[in-house]
Amino acid sequence: MIAVALRGLRHRPGGFVATFLSAFLGATLLMAFASLIDAAAGADPASAESLTTTAGIGGGWCLVIVAFAVTSTLSLSIRQRAEQLELLRRVGATGPQLRRMIVGEAVVVAVAASVAAIPFGMLLGGVLLDLLKNTGQVASPVVSAFGPVMWIVGFGVTLVGSLVAAVAAVRRTSRSVSKRSRPRARRIAAALFLIVGTNCAVLTATLMDGKGIDAMQTAGQAGIWAAIGIALLAPELSGLVTAVFAPLVRRVGAAGELAVLGVRSRPLAGAVMPVVMFTGLATGTVYMQAVENSAARGQIQPDYAQDIKTLNYVVVGMVTLFVAVMLVNTLIAATAARRREFAQQRLAGSTRPGLLAMVALEGLLATVTGVLGGTVASLFTILPFTSARVGGLRPEQSPLPYVVVVTIAVALTTAAMLGAARRATKGPAIAAIRG
Repeated sequence: MIAVALRGLRHRPGGFVATFLSAFLGATLLMAFASLIDAAAGADPASAESLTTTAGIGGGWCLVIVAFAVTSTLSLSIRQRAEQLELLRRVGATGPQLRRMIVGEAVVVAVAASVAAIPFGMLLGGVLLDLLKNTGQVASPVVSAFGPVMWIVGFGVTLVGSLVAAVAAVRRTSRSVSKRSRPRARRIAAALFLIVGTNCAVLTATLMDGKGIDAMQTAGQAGIWAAIGIALLAPELSGLVTAVFAPLVRRVGAAGELAVLGVRSRPLAGAVMPVVMFTGLATGTVYMQAVENSAARGQIQPDYAQDIKTLNYVVVGMVTLFVAVMLVNTLIAATAARRREFAQQRLAGSTRPGLLAMVALEGLLATVTGVLGGTVASLFTILPFTSARVGGLRPEQSPLPYVVVVTIAVALTTAAMLGAARRATKGPAIAAIRG
């Protein structure tokens, strides 16, 4: 089955692009932060502390998000191949053989992505070190180092994350495709993430009250854990939002009716999850830093305050970019996989403009769901941090940053889904059915 896996990668490379990109970008981020620990080995004590702190906090946040992204994209890729896996099972492939095939594919993709990420991880690690030097947090003589920590973290985490994702996904494919997988495990995981996020939020508002900039450490974690928890509830959120907005969407006409029916029969979890992550992380971190800037104005700050501020901006920029790429990556993969479905609808009488309108409405529903979920997740960061830092629950900052984040989410979702749908509906419909 390993030979089958390698042939599958060779003949269907497009089906693994989403997983490869997630693993590649994740490995790049992890290598960049891990290289700071290697650089700390030859630095003075003060510089070493700044380097390890930046690597620990930034790398830790990236680790959680990258693991989630790789798992979600790999699971999506395997779900899209349910018919192929069922066919292999019917011709005699056993469960262990299918597991070896899928795990083998995951290993090959993870290793390839990690190798490709090496030069980019080194480049980004150098940029991070220069940024820390320019802000006075690291001494100028410190030089970049790319040693064992970078290699172990970059390759090890990416490989282990891909293996765990493959094993989790293959368990679902061991059932017949006619059976719906039970959502109990996903809901339990979502509840656990939300409990951890709530705990971090409570700690921020209570134990970290009056601790100044230190409250950022728990407030930022609260938003990350909550965003992952809410993202795992994407199918339920999608169903709820669709039920609320269905009457309005149906007024558009046939495209609206098809969009509602499509979302109800196939919840847009793959589209909703990255929107939740993008909106939640970007909004929470930007407003947390804005609140801190206002609270710190005119006050004497500890020496490490600049470190944390710089770290927040760097991490939010890198993580937000990663999640934005994950959003586009996932949406393109999910929409492109519907080529056969679009062809069947065209043969049944739908027009290409009508299908594009349907996809646009589905994207709108996915965006609304993701933005609402991400907004709730961001409150796990914003409200307790505002309470701990300035004594109120409602931040006084302008709503403009939130509007910008939502606008970017809408633009990315719409562009990705419509672009993939245009490519998927090109050419004769009969050719797509045969293919």
